[in-house]
Amino acid sequence: MNGIDNHDGNDHGPRPGEDTFDDEEFDLGALEEELRQAAAILDPVPAELRRTAVEAYALHDLDARIAELTFDSLTDAIPVRGAEDAPRMLTFHSGDLTVDVEVTGDGLMGQLLPPQTASIEVLHGPRAGAPLTADALGRFTCDRPSGGPFALRLRTGGEVVVTEWLRA
Repeated sequence: MNGIDNHDGNDHGPRPGEDTFDDEEFDLGALEEELRQAAAILDPVPAELRRTAVEAYALHDLDARIAELTFDSLTDAIPVRGAEDAPRMLTFHSGDLTVDVEVTGDGLMGQLLPPQTASIEVLHGPRAGAPLTADALGRFTCDRPSGGPFALRLRTGGEVVVTEWLRA
């Protein structure tokens, strides 16, 4: 319907000096670009959110194997009377690799079985912590305790293994 509807059901056509709207002449690409520019100026994406999104995408490992949590002392162990602040013990399995981790207020200690060297990253949300190295006996430590959800990314030889995410 081109024009004004005066609620009487009659179309009175365009007003003098008013252009008719033609869909074929309208450039949707240009409108979209103008709207993007307006949004960028009036409601920009916070730099931290943009950085987090890029880092989260960068952490996506398509070829990584997932190490499944098979033991968690919070749910699987029998509580010891009088024990306060007992460390949380976690065991992850992926194929023939086992990762034992002890979580304390002081950080993480862990061991890979069978013992082997590996590059390890403690993931905190989309950010990876400082790279760790497991020694020839498969032992590794991280002095910084995790304040929120974390996972481990291990690179052993040509293989990448990522543990399930857990809250410390």
